Amino acid sequence: MVTMSCGESCPYVPGRRYEDWPVDDPKGQDLDTVRRIVDDLDSRLPALLAQLVPSRP
Repeated sequence: MVTMSCGESCPYVPGRRYEDWPVDDPKGQDLDTVRRIVDDLDSRLPALLAQLVPSRP
């Protein structure tokens, strides 16, 4: 099993890529904290997408 930063576990699948970002759990947090978490993820996603789906010439 792979433990995610949110404390959840997911099954390990050979040949798959796993990213483990240190992300706070938004459950029970105030709106400003949740927005900060979402903004953090939004800032990471473009780089991840560029790695997963490279530009075509």
